[in-house]
Amino acid sequence: MPSLSGPTHGKLPFVVWVLAAGTFLMGTTEFVIAGLLPEMAGDFGVSVSHAGLLITAFAIGMIVGGPVMAMATLRLPRRHTVVLALAVFALGHVVAALSSSFTVVLAARVVTALATGAFWAVGFVIATSAAGPGNSTRAVGAMMGGLTLANVVGVPIGSLVGQFTGWRGPFWALAVLAALAAAFVGRFIPGTEQHTDVSVRDEVRALRQGRLWLALAAAVLIMGGVLATYTYITPLLTGRTGIAEGAVPLVLIVFGAGALGGTAIGGRLGDRRPMATILTAAAATAVTLCLLVPLSNRPVTAVVLVFLVALSGFTVNPVVTSLAVRFAGDAPTLTSALTTSAYNTGIAAGSAIAGRALDSSLGLTGPALVGANFAALTLLPLTALAVGRAPRPGRTVAL
Repeated sequence: MPSLSGPTHGKLPFVVWVLAAGTFLMGTTEFVIAGLLPEMAGDFGVSVSHAGLLITAFAIGMIVGGPVMAMATLRLPRRHTVVLALAVFALGHVVAALSSSFTVVLAARVVTALATGAFWAVGFVIATSAAGPGNSTRAVGAMMGGLTLANVVGVPIGSLVGQFTGWRGPFWALAVLAALAAAFVGRFIPGTEQHTDVSVRDEVRALRQGRLWLALAAAVLIMGGVLATYTYITPLLTGRTGIAEGAVPLVLIVFGAGALGGTAIGGRLGDRRPMATILTAAAATAVTLCLLVPLSNRPVTAVVLVFLVALSGFTVNPVVTSLAVRFAGDAPTLTSALTTSAYNTGIAAGSAIAGRALDSSLGLTGPALVGANFAALTLLPLTALAVGRAPRPGRTVAL
């Protein structure tokens, strides 16, 4: 049977970029709600804080739903799983766009999150298999680049469209684009089964490795550190740095550019020197966040540090994800789902603790200090991985 395994070096297969487009759509739908909340709250007659449950529900759906959906679809051909996930994703947005009930929209968000979790879990496996062992981290970086690009481009465009068409407009657009993505994925992923007979028992057995949990712990901590700061970067910039509120979106674009660059760097260097790359990046993230505490009172310095936090922090993500999938060998689907859950857990934990720090005596610099501690703690599992036995590359799963 034909395999999607690509060459050891060279260009990434086209299917990886198709999958990256899918992650762009799903990243956009996860975060664009923040810019649409006031209008949605008014439309449904609820408070803005109550409408915020639409964000919470999606995060919970991602944390829990990823592993559950990965196991539920384990015996399906991977092409069918990804196409089905995109189809459900599109349908969820159609239901939400047509509904006048907040409860129905909330339920649609949960279903959409479940589909997103399934897409991420299987998509990572397809991408790494298609790219081959020598380019697996680049493939993961490309997929994560789609998510990062969603924050830089997708979310601002979605919010802008929502101002002219109402909040339902972006939902319709995402539904149409997801349907197109499903057609492309169905076209460019061969409809062949994997050679290995992977079972639920195999997937669970793969979780027994201590080094896998070290990689997942690093994913939680690094994302918690970066997002703890990013979640509350606006009050820091306006209240301490002195940047005008209207200029904050420009700083957020700078953050997004740094995140996109970091993802690309991690993807490029992670296959050759994975441990050196992530240890250096995690240490740089911790130092940069520490510097943000005393130096955030100067606009130019603050903007540069915001860029460097994103650049160094997001360098870690594709490498850690690729290592986790590699550790799982021929049973990578559940591991891939747990990696996505780990990132979302880090986001939830980091932002929650940072919120408490913001309300404490630490004030506006509290979130950055929380982030610095998270990033510093990332060095513990990464160091344990580095001093342990060198990881053996897992066998490429043919599709």
